[in-house]
Parts: sequence; C-alpha cells; structure tokens
Amino acid sequence: MMPVYSRRTVAQKLLYGMLLGPALLSAREYGRVRDLIARVQDDLQRAAEFSRKHEKERERYYNVQHKLSEFDRKLREGHFDKGNLDDAIEDLKNVVKSNTLESRDRDALAADLADLRVMRDEEH
Repeated sequence: MMPVYSRRTVAQKLLYGMLLGPALLSAREYGRVRDLIARVQDDLQRAAEFSRKHEKERERYYNVQHKLSEFDRKLREGHFDKGNLDDAIEDLKNVVKSNTLESRDRDALAADLADLRVMRDEEH
C-alpha cells in the first residue's frame, strides 16, 4: 500500500527541495574547490623545498600561498572571492614561469594552474 501525502506535505517537500537543493550542491562544489586549493598548496610546499636559498623565489611562493589561504578562508565563510583567486592564479603563473623547479614540480604546478583556471571559469 502506498503512503498518502497531503497537498501541503508535498508542497513543503518540493519547496524545501528547491530551496535547499542549490545550497547542498553549492556545499559539495565548495568542498571540491577546497580540495583543489589544498592540493595546490601541497604542491607549492614540495616545490619550495627545492629553492630555499633564493629570496625572490621564496617570496613568490609566499605570495601565492598567502592568496590561496585567504581565498580558502573566505570560501569557508561562504564567499567565492574571484578577485583573490585571480591574484593567486597570477602569482602561481609567476612561480611556474620564474622559479627554479624540478621537472615534476613544474608539471604539477602547471597542472594546478590549469585546474584553478578551469575551476574559476566554472564557478563564476
């Protein structure tokens, strides 16, 4: 025997689904974005170990890690800060272009750069 629902119950469930559905999807997407940010930061830390002696290179690593951390903090609060992400992407591009890197680190950071750009374009 099938359960019988009142029109009011059906209307409430539909309304809750319409209101909460995008929020739940958004939360999943933000989780995916935060995972990407964590991966990029891990790759940056590994690459930074290769060039500890050069001040300018350390500064480039710091800049991109700081921008990514700021972006992640704001994202955690529910705000997708595209401007901050754009700055982080530009700083990461400078690391890939200008820093002395092992080939695997250059490949990983170049892939991270591409993934950040795709994510930025998909989100906003």
